[in-house]
Formats: sequence, structure tokens, C-alpha cells
Amino acid sequence: MLTTNKKILDEAYYHRYAVGAFNAPNLEIATAIIEAAVELKSPVIVEASKKEMHHAGAEYLAAIVRKAAEKYKIPISMHLDHGDSYETAVEAIEAGFTSVHFDGSALPFIENLRITKKVVAYAHKHGVSVEGEVGKVLTPSFQGQDSNKKDFFTDPEQAKQFINETKIDSLAISIGTSHGAYKGDTNLDIDRLGKINQLCHIPLVLHGGSMVPYDQLKQAIFNGIAKVNINTELRLAFSNTIRDRLEKDPAEYVPYNFLGAAKIEVRKVAEDKIQEFGSEGKAK
Repeated sequence: MLTTNKKILDEAYYHRYAVGAFNAPNLEIATAIIEAAVELKSPVIVEASKKEMHHAGAEYLAAIVRKAAEKYKIPISMHLDHGDSYETAVEAIEAGFTSVHFDGSALPFIENLRITKKVVAYAHKHGVSVEGEVGKVLTPSFQGQDSNKKDFFTDPEQAKQFINETKIDSLAISIGTSHGAYKGDTNLDIDRLGKINQLCHIPLVLHGGSMVPYDQLKQAIFNGIAKVNINTELRLAFSNTIRDRLEKDPAEYVPYNFLGAAKIEVRKVAEDKIQEFGSEGKAK
């Protein structure tokens, strides 16, 4: 059943579980994610960044998800991850995506507001939900001290203003995660998250969700996180499996032999995450 993030996440937020949003730049990863969700009877969000969307073709990715949604009875959404402009959001919507994320977190707050409002107006007119972002999720390349990271965390009052003025359906926030394959401890600011949740009352989104400790993840979900983005762990499972298979058998040249093995490993990761997030059995 093809649906929007709003319908999936409103249900998750109310019942205090989270839904995995898994990045899919190709057929194998997309179908692995969907098959994992079908097996566990979970709603699922298949998403693609601008680069991933252009790599695979926006209409092709949307068609894969749409066909799966026709075949299976679980709720499935096709989502643009980290759209960097109004034009990118429109491109995704016209290709058949059912939800979009506009990431204006690097812009001045007023400019982020302005463009997000514009995205919301176009998206809602076409029945598409919108995720906004306040606060900046850093990458492993950040050179500042740990104490400086909090300068980029989401301000609760600013988040409330942003939601009230833009009418977004969900909000991505920064509370201590990082994008990419990073090392070191993750310490989520649960107190800040609780304040944001008390003020905002809409589904909250955790970007950089790969490798977050389970105990912190559970606290985050209890305090309003309804969507957790997973990309790095899928990439590692996919690429490491292919690398291992070709190193063991350098003469192998049949793509589906090593791509099939990689797909199995991606599906395992997706299944583990679905169970961690508490969405197993929640498909309606």
C-alpha cells in the first residue's frame, strides 16, 4: 500500500515506536528493504538522497516502490532524503515520491523558513508530506571540540516556531548523532529531545541513526522520535559483501551472484533495525 510519511509517522508517534527510513540507490537494496518489512509486517520508508535519486533515476526508484506497494499490503512510502532546494523537492514529487525532506539546516533560519514554506505549499497541494529540519547533524569530519557540537543542536523554541510557521508534517532534529561511518561514542541529548517533544507535538526524525546504542535509541523513541534514518550500515553490508565475494573468487563475473549475496546481507540489517525500532507487526 503506497502512502505518505505523514500517515506512517503519525501512527508511530502516537503509539511510541519508530519506523526505519532506509536509503536505496538501486534495485537490490530497495527490494531487500521492502522484503524485510514484509517479512516482519512493518511499515517502511524507502528513501533516496539527491545523489542517489539521480544515480538510479527518480522515476525508476519511484516505480520500484510503487510496484512493491501494489503487491504487498504493508504501508510503504517513497521519500526524498536531504533535498537541498525547492527544485529538487519538485523533481521528486513529479517523479512519484510521496514524501520529501527539505534540509535547510545550513541556511540562516529565516531563509530555511522561507524555502520550507514554499516546499510545503507545493507538496501539500499534491498530497505529499514534508519533513523539515532545524539544527545541523554533523559529519565525522567536524573538527571542533565535543562541547562545540551542541552549538549545532536544535533549539526547542526555534523548533516550535518553525513548525507553527511552516506547517511541516515531521521535523528532523540534531541531538547528538552524526552522518556517515563514524567512530566514537554517541551521546544523545535526551533532555533536549524531551523539551522539543513537549513543545512541538509532531513526529520527530533522527538522522544519522546508524550505530546509535540501543538503550539511547529506545529513550529517543519514547521521547518522540518516530523516524530513524539508516544508510551507512546498509552501505557497509552491501559493499563489504561484494568485496568479500570478489576477493574470494576473482574470476566471478555474473552480477547476480554477488549482488544477490549483498542483497541478503542488506535485508538482515533492515530486519534487525525494524525489530529495534519496535515497528514489527505494526503494518495496518
